[in-house]
Amino acid sequence: MADPSTYRPAPGTIPDQPGVYKFRDPDGRVIYVGKAKSLRSRLNSYFADPFGLHPRTRQMVTTAGSVEWTVVSTEVEALQLEYNWIKEFDPRFNVRYRDDKSYPVLAVTLYEEYPRLHVYRGPRRKGVRYFGPFAHAWAIRETLDLLLRVFPARTCSAGVFKRHGQIGRPCLLGYIDKCSAPCVGRVTEAEHRDIVIDFCDFLAGKTDHMIRRLEREMQAASSELEFERAARLRDNIGALRRALEKQAVVIGDGTDADVVAFAEDELAAAVQVFHVRGGRVRGQRGWVIERIADADTEEPGTAGLVAQFISQFYGEQAALADQSDVGGGSPVPREVLVPALPSNAEALEDWLTELRGSRVHLRVPQRGDKRALAETVARNAAEAFAQYKLRRAGDLTARSAALQELQDALGLDSAPLRIECVDVSHVQGSDVVASLVVFEDGLARKSEYRRFAIREGADGGDVGSIAEVTRRRFLRYQQETANLPEGAADDPNVRGGIDPTTGKPRKFAYPPNLYVVDGGAPQVEAASDVLAELGIQDVAVIGLAKRLEEVWLPGDPDPAILPRTSEALYLLQRVRDEAHRFAITYHRQKRSKRMTMSALDEIPGLGQARRTALLKHFGSLKRLASATVDEISEVPGVGRHTAAVVHTVLSGEKQSDSKANEHVGGGSE
Repeated sequence: MADPSTYRPAPGTIPDQPGVYKFRDPDGRVIYVGKAKSLRSRLNSYFADPFGLHPRTRQMVTTAGSVEWTVVSTEVEALQLEYNWIKEFDPRFNVRYRDDKSYPVLAVTLYEEYPRLHVYRGPRRKGVRYFGPFAHAWAIRETLDLLLRVFPARTCSAGVFKRHGQIGRPCLLGYIDKCSAPCVGRVTEAEHRDIVIDFCDFLAGKTDHMIRRLEREMQAASSELEFERAARLRDNIGALRRALEKQAVVIGDGTDADVVAFAEDELAAAVQVFHVRGGRVRGQRGWVIERIADADTEEPGTAGLVAQFISQFYGEQAALADQSDVGGGSPVPREVLVPALPSNAEALEDWLTELRGSRVHLRVPQRGDKRALAETVARNAAEAFAQYKLRRAGDLTARSAALQELQDALGLDSAPLRIECVDVSHVQGSDVVASLVVFEDGLARKSEYRRFAIREGADGGDVGSIAEVTRRRFLRYQQETANLPEGAADDPNVRGGIDPTTGKPRKFAYPPNLYVVDGGAPQVEAASDVLAELGIQDVAVIGLAKRLEEVWLPGDPDPAILPRTSEALYLLQRVRDEAHRFAITYHRQKRSKRMTMSALDEIPGLGQARRTALLKHFGSLKRLASATVDEISEVPGVGRHTAAVVHTVLSGEKQSDSKANEHVGGGSE
């Protein structure tokens, strides 16, 4: 591991100008490429105290052996040079948005004498026009099946085409009029190419023009009493309309745009892109990237992901278009809709404009159809990310590796087969609750989840709440194990399962191997002190801090840093996130119940049963407050006198709220 100070440039030698820099390892290989508005400011940040750096950045600078830079004139030049170097050197610490070759596209081989339509996967080739990507190959075949009636172009391979030309008989598609059979000379080369060009125009978005032309031809054929031809044209128009129905209009003004969305955590990020052309979704693609390679902390978060994605994805697409350009248009749309604008948005717009040849806008959609579509893409990204996490969670090998890594990293006597995690949730100290989630063999055991309403510990903040939950949980453990039948304490089937006396599950009789608290050193010490006070010594305690995902151990002044790619860290994060979700859910339920019932609680003589009946009948406290005395008295069990009291109390609160709102409004003026 190299010391960054050994290769740090001398003071004053780094220019204060925009540029691109490369970190190389001791063997001379480029491991990271970045850009900066000010090379001096950016590079100096890498040589600060290593323990103050983000773990990913610290790993990069300690792996490197040298740094070099190139000064450029503008940010646009920096973007272009950064993309070229990333493509050339493929640095290990850079995120790469490589095109996922598993996404099929519809390829049109315009370089051939008789162009062919077919499903294709792989790198782009010169002389071929591509449409898509499609989510599935069957979607391409389904689209082709609809359109070949209107555009009977060749779809067979070169061998099949040659064989049928030799035998002088077309294939089945030729007999059912889904191929114009150029192999046997039914159409000339020029006529077949016209069919293919019309097909490409239709997929490129010139749909209305195509349908209007066919409608005119149908009317003309009908006027000339050519009813069979008119019927065929009618069927063709119907086929085109059915194909269009599968690509519903999502933006009514015919927008050409790419809509980008991300779902992320500390280790990985999922990106989804919807390609909208002529207001219709023409294609979709997505990736999940490991964020371990992202060492650039100049602009963290979603904005940083947007900047990296734009520069790499469209640079790659432009390069592919240059290799296969046969009049297929630019891969860069007029608009790129993103969830957040990076600080160099103007430079990115200028660079995209150069790639396209006309003005490109980088925007965050605020309202209307574009905002609705952006939300749909975001849901797709979240779903793809959830599926990715489930695949990792369901992998037995990964779970086993995670448990083994935890044992090694924490110095445990055995793998932590049962992990419990505590998280606290509140709003400025009110409605303080905590959750306890349980993972066994790396999988959530939701039947073992528990939640706590904090009592005395709320005054001590998160530390006091953690101490209270730990004390209550392990006191119950001691009580239940003390009440076991003689000789059963050492029986794992009894400790973790069913009480033979009552036949009911024991809630706390099975202790965890690893007890995780959401927080840093103070929270860990609080939980550890409680366990020591109770005399429990066989439970390991750690804390997982959110900021840098550090692992804190009791009594250690410095945290342990697990490798960012380790399955152990991924498992700890998943346990912590589940505890956070469970705590937030309970907190919201408790707060909602308190806010709903508070007004009814003040009414004398109104018990729990009648409060519940009133809310069930009217559906909400707001509707109950707007009801008349007669309407309230219709609720079973509520007499007219009680209804009058309820109406008076709620009407008074409603008027008070109105006056308060008027006062606030007047003050704001």
